[in-house]
Amino acid sequence: MAVGGMVGGGIFSTLGVVIGIAGRWAWLSFTVAGLIALAAGYSYVSLAAHYGEGGGAFTFLREIDADGFAGSLSWVLIVGYVLTNAVYAFTFGQYLGHVARLGPWFPRTAAVAIVALFVGLNLRGVGEAGGVEVFLVWFKLLVLVGLAGWGLAHWDSSMLSRGIPEAGLGASLFGAASVFMAYEGFQLLTYDYEDIDSPLITLPRAVLSAIVVVIAVYVAVSLGTVMLVGADQVVEHQEVALAIAGQRALGTLGLVLVTVGAAFSTGSAINSTLFATARLALKVAQGRELPSALEHRNRSGIPDRAVVSLGILAALLAAVGTLGVLVEAASLAFLFTFAVVCGLAFAQRAGRRLVTGPGALAAAAALLALVMRLYRTDPLALGFLALLVVLATVGRPMLVRRLGDRSP
Repeated sequence: MAVGGMVGGGIFSTLGVVIGIAGRWAWLSFTVAGLIALAAGYSYVSLAAHYGEGGGAFTFLREIDADGFAGSLSWVLIVGYVLTNAVYAFTFGQYLGHVARLGPWFPRTAAVAIVALFVGLNLRGVGEAGGVEVFLVWFKLLVLVGLAGWGLAHWDSSMLSRGIPEAGLGASLFGAASVFMAYEGFQLLTYDYEDIDSPLITLPRAVLSAIVVVIAVYVAVSLGTVMLVGADQVVEHQEVALAIAGQRALGTLGLVLVTVGAAFSTGSAINSTLFATARLALKVAQGRELPSALEHRNRSGIPDRAVVSLGILAALLAAVGTLGVLVEAASLAFLFTFAVVCGLAFAQRAGRRLVTGPGALAAAAALLALVMRLYRTDPLALGFLALLVVLATVGRPMLVRRLGDRSP
């Protein structure tokens, strides 16, 4: 489930973005981002063991009576999940549209439709299907590893920078920061802490081993795909780069396999992220940091208003956003959250400080690098995100009261 939460759409949607930034060092970007995620994953499981409960950053901060900061961070985190679901939906539409070739309207329509489908499934209480998720994870891993292996067998180092501007080694940090959302997903397991058998043993094994596996998969795919089509083609067709590579490797069969893998990956990722985020929103609402209306449940016990609200926001962003902006905005939200979690683990002496301390510093450095990049390349997007942070920190209490909620 942890592997699926990360691979689910991550590599399908971010490969072209990171190669466009880091060039031949894209593989190093995935490695650096993965190591930060590994430190964050260690901090998450250490804090869960320290407090004997899950719930993620929101719960951990409330344990030290930082309720206001917990509320603000929960808003940022929920925005990150919404942006991530928008990326997954956008990617689903692009891969499906690449095969269907029904016109420019189709990918956006398909993106909205897939979100609507999983909103409906979640409302009926059938959004969580463990056996199906396990099958989907193995299927997409086989497709990705097979594609990577085929490409690596045709190694040609000149393909790493063919047709794109030469990037220095330092560009790998900017690339790592920009695609950090590709490692989002493992922390969703901490929300189910109470439902995991022997969580003190199972949770660390699951989270940390999953991150290591995903780092290896991302590095292999980033190199193997470029070997098949060249860096210029990955950047030019960044929304469907893996489909292009699959077609180059196995013709129509490869195109179909990768497209099906992308559809399964993004679909399952939308499903699991929507499921977990709705329950996070419910928990935050119960903590008096979101409007009490989001506590409402339907007959199946599902927080229906949270599911619908989150789905609508994700669908809107998928319909109007661009891949690069959505990916970088989501990465910014998760870098901030993971830096806070690593810093909290360090302060509370949860786990080894030799891991949590450098993790907090590395996440903060990547966060700063991404802010600098957005300032240069897309100041409007950065301004919008800054507005969300102001709303979460300053406007949140007033907004909650204005909506008729209880005093935060």
